[in-house]
Amino acid sequence: MNRPVVRSMALAAAVTLLVGLPAAAAVRHTPFPVTADTGDLRAPTLQRTRQTQPNFQAPSATVCSDTPRLRELADPSPRPQQYSGELRLRRGGDAGATAKMMAPMPSPAAPPPPMAVSAEATADVAYAAVESPMASAAASGHVRQQQSPVTAGVVDDNADFSGFRQFLERHEEANTLGRDVSVRQRLQVVDARGRPVPDAEVAVTARNGARMWARTDAGGQVWLHPNAFDDRDSDSYQVQVRRAGQTVTSVLQRGQKNVLRVTVPNAALPARARLDLVFMVDATGSMGDEIDKLRDSLQGIVRDIAQLPSNPDICLGLVTYRDRGDAYFVRGWDLSNNVAGFQKVLDGVRASGGGDYPEAMNEAFDHAVQAMSWRGASTTRLLVSLADAPPHMDYPQPHYDQTMLAALGKGIKVLSVAASGQDTIGEIAQRQIAQYTGGRFIFLTYKDASDPSSGPGSETVHEVENYSVDTLDKLVVKLVREELAQLPKG
Repeated sequence: MNRPVVRSMALAAAVTLLVGLPAAAAVRHTPFPVTADTGDLRAPTLQRTRQTQPNFQAPSATVCSDTPRLRELADPSPRPQQYSGELRLRRGGDAGATAKMMAPMPSPAAPPPPMAVSAEATADVAYAAVESPMASAAASGHVRQQQSPVTAGVVDDNADFSGFRQFLERHEEANTLGRDVSVRQRLQVVDARGRPVPDAEVAVTARNGARMWARTDAGGQVWLHPNAFDDRDSDSYQVQVRRAGQTVTSVLQRGQKNVLRVTVPNAALPARARLDLVFMVDATGSMGDEIDKLRDSLQGIVRDIAQLPSNPDICLGLVTYRDRGDAYFVRGWDLSNNVAGFQKVLDGVRASGGGDYPEAMNEAFDHAVQAMSWRGASTTRLLVSLADAPPHMDYPQPHYDQTMLAALGKGIKVLSVAASGQDTIGEIAQRQIAQYTGGRFIFLTYKDASDPSSGPGSETVHEVENYSVDTLDKLVVKLVREELAQLPKG
């Protein structure tokens, strides 16, 4: 979409930041006996939906492809649509003008079926397979330098959870978006020596049949949100943790203040860190500068990550998206360890299209989580999502709130990146996804927050406080380094 020049410049740096995502497993644990819940149904701010079945398949790939392989999600409405403009809501605009866009669709009776993707060779992007392995290409390839630094800030909404809840409470739009995360409790999984157990499968079950699934992060931790999957205030939950063939059961009491600590005695530790990193990018017209920045910075980011003390085994993936009626809807290049081939894919991506303000972010997020070949056990999975517009909430499901549950189940941590062009609905969606999956919210900063052409600085239009600022590429590498540093040492 050809949005104002200010938005284009505002996002001119966003793609530099891209960093991946973690994935989840279909855990079929036997729950404790399910009985009818006769308690009164509370009336929370958000409508609560009971989840009883996993809406994902466990990450199971053992290796990455030696070439980036394309899969495409077909446009469900190939003819251009006429947009009235009433869906457009900018920060500070009239919330009522976007009621149609935000109106949630009815929840399906069963989880959505696996996403259908088209044959691989349908892209209009030129790609030539290159055999150079990622490590050598990243170490020896020429890295193009940015003409000027791009600064960004980052906040951890789990570290300042009360501030995050206050942000949601300030915006009535949040009442019809996402899930109820007002109740939050922490699970920590350790081995017999007290070391964190990463990528442990977690299943949480209430007596009324409500269930959720998760995987611990590199530090053996996961945040649990009972109201996001249980439509009644169950007083306790059975928690099953499985790792390397061992299963340990514990009980989580609703509202307990202390961390639930579960010990898996003989959890095997990975010999080497494995990192799956997927970038998800809005490829509509206003994103041209961001895509150029990604081309220029990717090799440097991969090189710096490859040289981290953890010496990770890295695989890269890319998802680009536009909107209905454009030349394409959603495209994904599956995880590959061939950085030179991946660079060629990026070189062929062009920003074009778009119509109204929202984009096909929901569909792209679902594709990134459900259709990519995330590797299985002992993998750190990161998804970096770059957006300057909110998702189309008036399109059919799945919506982002369903997909973020699947992401947590697959152990995919999301780093959401926004620029000054992003509106309030987009900020709510991006921050909810990052908070629920244990990720971070990242945003571009400028000398003058309202003027992206003012150059690098520390100001932003987003509703954040107490944030740190760095150049975008350094910030991405720093977040990856911090994640991998939590992995236990053998």
